[in-house]
Amino acid sequence: MLTISDLSVSYGLHRALTDVSLAVSPGEIVVMLGANGAGKSSLLRAVAGICKGEKSGRIDLNGKSLVGRKPDEIVEAGIAFVPEGRGIFGALTVWENLMLGAYSKRGQSGRDKNLEWVLELFPKLVERKDQVARTMSGGEQQMVAIGRAMMANPEILMLDEPSLGLSPLLCRELFGNLSHIREMGMGVLLVEQNAKQSLAIADRGYLIENGEITGENSAEAMLKDPAVQAAYLGAEATKNN
Repeated sequence: MLTISDLSVSYGLHRALTDVSLAVSPGEIVVMLGANGAGKSSLLRAVAGICKGEKSGRIDLNGKSLVGRKPDEIVEAGIAFVPEGRGIFGALTVWENLMLGAYSKRGQSGRDKNLEWVLELFPKLVERKDQVARTMSGGEQQMVAIGRAMMANPEILMLDEPSLGLSPLLCRELFGNLSHIREMGMGVLLVEQNAKQSLAIADRGYLIENGEITGENSAEAMLKDPAVQAAYLGAEATKNN
């Protein structure tokens, strides 16, 4: 289980997060909802060990602290991160990107099993395995990014705005795939602007405003909450519920 306790992050005089606490268990999807600049990305980057701000608080995976550990050590511990913008190696092929995802000892130990899962989840990558990643569509690049992260054999998969720039059809496909990833036993911590579709597949959700957690509930309850509907789901959702 990933447990974050009283996490604060500051960039100089700017406080991005203040005493944030949340948890993600294997086999569940947890979504974080908040406006741009609310601190969502800072939280993911702090967990991944790539946040440049000053940090305080606890970040534990299965009771072992991740604070102060290098990004590769955090991957080895069982956390994989797909950043906003995907962060794939554009000059490399699909296959090379996937194999780089399994560079760690943890990834190597489960490489064959994870590769089977990735190609079952994203069959298009089989036919595109020799294609240079930067020549692919946005949706295909997102498949590569998620597949590469899964090759690290994580216990917790973190994704920052994975549906950004995708068509409605590809969004539906993406969220369906995240449901399948949960069924594989991975925990998913998801930062996402598409509140309706992310809550539809999530188990629980957190609301974050101005760097602070302002709400937590089951995803089902959040979908029915008038305040959440008004802030994140739009007038049409409010009208339909």
